[in-house]
Amino acid sequence: MSQIDRTIKQGDRLLKMPGKFDRGPVEFQSHAVVQEGEVMAIATRNVVAIPQSMSILGAVETMTRWGFRRLPVVDPGTRRLKGIITSGDVIDFLGGGDKFNLVQVKHGGNLLAAVNESVREIMTTTTTTLPTTASIKDAIEIIVAKKVGGIPLLREGNVLSGIVTERDVLRAITHERATTKVEEIMSTSLRVTGPDSLIGEVTRAMTTHRFRRLPVVSDDLLFGIVTTTDIMAYLGNGEVFSRLVTGDVAEMMALPVREILCGTLHTTPPSRTIAGAAREMLGKNIGALPVIEDDRLIGLVTEFDLIKVFQGGNAR
Repeated sequence: MSQIDRTIKQGDRLLKMPGKFDRGPVEFQSHAVVQEGEVMAIATRNVVAIPQSMSILGAVETMTRWGFRRLPVVDPGTRRLKGIITSGDVIDFLGGGDKFNLVQVKHGGNLLAAVNESVREIMTTTTTTLPTTASIKDAIEIIVAKKVGGIPLLREGNVLSGIVTERDVLRAITHERATTKVEEIMSTSLRVTGPDSLIGEVTRAMTTHRFRRLPVVSDDLLFGIVTTTDIMAYLGNGEVFSRLVTGDVAEMMALPVREILCGTLHTTPPSRTIAGAAREMLGKNIGALPVIEDDRLIGLVTEFDLIKVFQGGNAR
C-alpha cells in the first residue's frame, strides 16, 4: 500500500462519539410559531448574478470576493434564471465528482486551461426556485426537504428578483428564548478527516456524502474544520496558481488539507441553548459549530439542524 493510499484510508473516517449524555430521541412539550409572510421580506433583493459566458475562474473569484457559497446564473439582458453555481459544483469540478471530467478528460488535467471554460459547463440547471409571493414557511419546507442552502426567487417570466438562504431563514425564525440544548439536536456520527489528508480526497468525500464541511481531527482532538468555501477560496484568491509548477490539477489535489485551513475556529459546549448557538452562527457569519466536551469533538450543529428543529416545532 502506498503512502498516499494510507493517508486516504486514515483521513476519511466516521467518528461516532457518544459523549457524556445519552443522545437518544428528545420529546418536546411546546411549539415555536413560524410566521407566514412574504419571503421577500427576509430575502436579498439586489442579487449578485453572473452570465453563462463568465469563466469558471471568474465565478469562483466573484464568490470568494463576496463570501458567497452560490451565484445565480442569468441571461444578462432579461435576468431570466438559467441555473446556479455553488461551492459544491466547484468542489465537484476540482476532483470530487463527474464535473472533474472537464479538467481530466477535456483538458488532460490542465487546471489553468479548464478554469477558463465558461460557467455553463459546471453550473446546475435543475434549480429549485420559489415565486416572490411564497411564504417563509414555503422556503423552510424546501430547505428541509431538499437540503438546499439557497433558493432563487422569481417573478413572472422566470426573472430573478431575490434569493433566500438558510441564514436568512434562521435569522427570521430563531426563537430567542428557546432552551433546547445543542446536545439534543447535534449530529454525533461525523465524517472527519485528518490534517495530512489530501485535498483531492477531501473533495471526493464532500461530493460523495454531500457535505459542505468536514471536521479535521488529529489524535481524536479537533484540529480545525475545512469547508467547501475554504477549498474554493484557495482557487478564487489566486494562491493556488503561485504554487502550481506544471499547471496540472494533481498538484493542487496532492496538497495536505492543513494548507488551506483558515480563520478562527468557533466551537460550542453541548449545554448551550440552540438559541445561543443560532445567535453565534449569525453573529460570526458561520454555518456550523463543532461541539466540544472535555476538549474532545463530540458532535456538530449546523444552520440546517437548527432550521429543521424550529420548523418541526421541536424547540422549547
